[in-house]
Amino acid sequence: MDAGSKSISSEKSSRRAAPRPPLQEAGSRPYMPSLSTASRNPSAKCYGDRFIPDRSAMDMDMAHYLLTEPRKGKENPAASPAKEAYRKLLAEKLLNNRTRILAFRNKPPEPENILTDLRADAASLQAKPAKQRRHIPQSAERTLDAPEIVDDYYLNLLDWGSSNVLSIALGNTVYLWDASSGSTSELVTIDEDYGPVTSVSWAPDGQHIAVGLNSSDVQLWDSSSNRLLRTLRGVHGSRVGSLAWNNNILTTGGMDGKIVNNDVRVRNHVVHTYQGHEQEVCGLKWSGSGQQLASGGNDNLLHIWDVSMASSVQSAGRTQWLHRFEDHLAAVKALAWCPFQSNLLASGGGGGDRCIKFWNTHTGACLNSVDTGSQVCSLLWSKHDRELLSSHGFTQNQLTLWKYPSMVKMAELNGHTSRVLFMAQSPDGYTVASAAADETLRFWNVFGTPEVAPKAAKASHTGMFNSFNHIR
Repeated sequence: MDAGSKSISSEKSSRRAAPRPPLQEAGSRPYMPSLSTASRNPSAKCYGDRFIPDRSAMDMDMAHYLLTEPRKGKENPAASPAKEAYRKLLAEKLLNNRTRILAFRNKPPEPENILTDLRADAASLQAKPAKQRRHIPQSAERTLDAPEIVDDYYLNLLDWGSSNVLSIALGNTVYLWDASSGSTSELVTIDEDYGPVTSVSWAPDGQHIAVGLNSSDVQLWDSSSNRLLRTLRGVHGSRVGSLAWNNNILTTGGMDGKIVNNDVRVRNHVVHTYQGHEQEVCGLKWSGSGQQLASGGNDNLLHIWDVSMASSVQSAGRTQWLHRFEDHLAAVKALAWCPFQSNLLASGGGGGDRCIKFWNTHTGACLNSVDTGSQVCSLLWSKHDRELLSSHGFTQNQLTLWKYPSMVKMAELNGHTSRVLFMAQSPDGYTVASAAADETLRFWNVFGTPEVAPKAAKASHTGMFNSFNHIR
């Protein structure tokens, strides 16, 4: 539209004009000087015809902008969302949603603090609600005595079952502590000839528990009746320091360097073997999918085994590992599979290594390595946030909470006076139990507090041990 067509537009507007007030905008508008020399005094009254435009009330600069802006928009169609949002906000504040080119009444000038309001609104577009930082208690919620706990880095003497019962081996005796009631009971005391107990691990049903012994035997117990179901003999040539369940398969790792899969439902329980370690196997963890097994040993090696590559006992060939990592400079005991990324494994090295390393078990790549400054004894992932908890030995004997993947320290929990050898996580994922060589068992609310305490999940694996009466 050019200047000569204003009268034509005025005639068209007169035919289409609706009976509504001429001032449509609400709120403030910036004062922009007009090309007209007419007075813009807000106190002066100006009466114009409702159908004839008033040149003294028109803002020619604004009219020019409104006429040319659509053309500029077509010339630059690929503006970023942020720039487009800023442009709309700028137009809203400066134009105050004015879309008319012709004016029929004078309007008063507006406040001049528009730039302050504009900056505040622009900042509000980019502002994100800050997540409230979780309070992490620096002291243990509860401390229990753990006399005669074996001070041995290579053993695994603590586990927390799905029925909310914690098991701990103290010397030759396995104790059960019910977290719901706080009651303690004795499961079994092993004879001196077979003890001490070197490992404990709950089955997925939370009722049955495996107990590894210094004599190389592995016992299976029913915790509800304190009844010995069976003993696995002849699997290893020396003590069994690590255990891991994969549904009905109990995987055992021994000082002889062997890793054996035992199907607890059948009489001939040995079904697969993994051979790759030259010294004691001190760490075993199955992935959440049950397809990959991580094993760490005193030979500083970390292996990833795949179920599809396991060799049967009858075959003469050796089982080939999927990955073999030699990056750690000390024994690898601390292992933890990530709950939110199935192919991510964290591993921790002993006193000569002191590092936490992260692995992509699909590609075999080492994603990161962090020097913690002390022996890494145990690792636990949070089930609710991207956080990792590590327990350490000399010099601070602390628990350290890390933010993943930045590995920024979120908290250091002190209280133990000797190396924190073992950790276990409650079924709801909020509480962590730690056992140390100072003969104490401490409970930490390190991963938060549940809003409503969930009820213990009912056992869904009740058929795993049904055939034991027939086996014996």
